[in-house]
Amino acid sequence: MASVTRYVIVAGEASGDILGASLIAHLKKLQPDALFEGIGGPLMEAQGLKSLVPMDRLSVMGLFEVLGRLRELLGIRKQLFQLCINDPPTAFIGIDSPDFNLPLERKLKAQGIKTIHYVSPSVWAWRQKRIFKIKKSVDLMLALFPFELPIYHEHNIPVVCVGHTLADEISLESDAKQAREQLNLPTHIEGPVFAILPGSRSGEVARLAPLFIETMKLVKQQQPKAIFLIPAINQERQEQIEALLREAHMEAIVIDGKSRVVMAASDAVLLASGTAALEAMLVKRPMVVAYNFSKLTYAIMSRMLKVPYVSLPNLLANEALVPELIQDQATPENMSRRLLQTWQAFLSDKNIQHKYYDLHDMLRKNAGQTAAKAIVDMLQGRTP
Repeated sequence: MASVTRYVIVAGEASGDILGASLIAHLKKLQPDALFEGIGGPLMEAQGLKSLVPMDRLSVMGLFEVLGRLRELLGIRKQLFQLCINDPPTAFIGIDSPDFNLPLERKLKAQGIKTIHYVSPSVWAWRQKRIFKIKKSVDLMLALFPFELPIYHEHNIPVVCVGHTLADEISLESDAKQAREQLNLPTHIEGPVFAILPGSRSGEVARLAPLFIETMKLVKQQQPKAIFLIPAINQERQEQIEALLREAHMEAIVIDGKSRVVMAASDAVLLASGTAALEAMLVKRPMVVAYNFSKLTYAIMSRMLKVPYVSLPNLLANEALVPELIQDQATPENMSRRLLQTWQAFLSDKNIQHKYYDLHDMLRKNAGQTAAKAIVDMLQGRTP
């Protein structure tokens, strides 16, 4: 009797849930009887993943922020390890969350279990010596971006650039009017519409939303008819954001999810650094990227950083395509000024718009299909 094809897949972020859902969908096309378990969000579960714990239990960021959850995270990782040892899967696939997934992958690979990591850690940007641990951890790296490949080739680690599933899903043209209709916004809006995205994690929102709300107040002084849209990834974030707005006596429309539609409906975006910046680029909206870490986290990370940019649009373009305001630069005064400048400049600067289109086109590689094929090829002995 043929053995069952079974994957253990672990994603710890909403962005990983998107990638994982597309990957599972395409693996099912190549291997219709395959089974999937591990940890994922609602999109992966909708594709048939049996999730052992809620995905948001893994959603923690920062070198020191993780300490308060360390015991729980180690317990979850031990549970996953035992699951794979007691009933070895066809392969283990870790999606992003490298600090959680790579140590687990290393232990599993040492036990002879095939391991794949989807989304390259920023080894090209900081903590470059991690490449040696990555080599001990993975049988195959699935990278999203072309600029990530050279360091893997240099160290003879099998790697495939699969592009990004968001680039496949999002149309090259983005219709603001249609997006506003989807959100039931008024047909005629006199002032500018700004999308405000202070992150998806509780800690991020607690740290960034007050700064972003003060920025909104300053923008409102310059643009009294401005409207602010804030997507919330879940009910908890929505309640958290609404409480912060009430406390600050500031009005905004808080929307349940639909962050991509919110960005498409906007004239410009203020967002926390991360996948949202890529998404804003793909819907062709001007943006300001801002982020504020804890002081200890930033002190350590800033010394390790080897690249001049933190946002994906700038890394992909290898130039300062969008403004980045990090740590002490992320003040309401700076953010409001740059947001208004960026919005107004984008209307007339066709050069930036053309670069957005070129980057979008470069990332369209049918990511889920390409990733699934690379995994099956590897398991069948075909090297990339």
